[in-house]
Amino acid sequence: MLDTLSCLERFAAAIRLHADLSVQRISFGDPAYVYVRNRFSSTLAETVTCSQDGRFITSWGYRLGTSENIDGAAARLAFLLAALPTPQV
Repeated sequence: MLDTLSCLERFAAAIRLHADLSVQRISFGDPAYVYVRNRFSSTLAETVTCSQDGRFITSWGYRLGTSENIDGAAARLAFLLAALPTPQV
């Protein structure tokens, strides 16, 4: 069985690598979710859950990716929320 809470924690950590995104809330309730928004817009925000099969899904039902590629899923959400990645040094 997949540990969805651990997946969401790692997803939130990957989101924090994107300069324009802010993790506003992490809920470990039922369902567990991460609420993310663009720092420069109050309307560009999304709630992301992780299904039992390891898929990250937005509140609109868009599949961002899987727990096998958390960085890719975070990058897709950054694209959807019009955010740029943090430059790598």
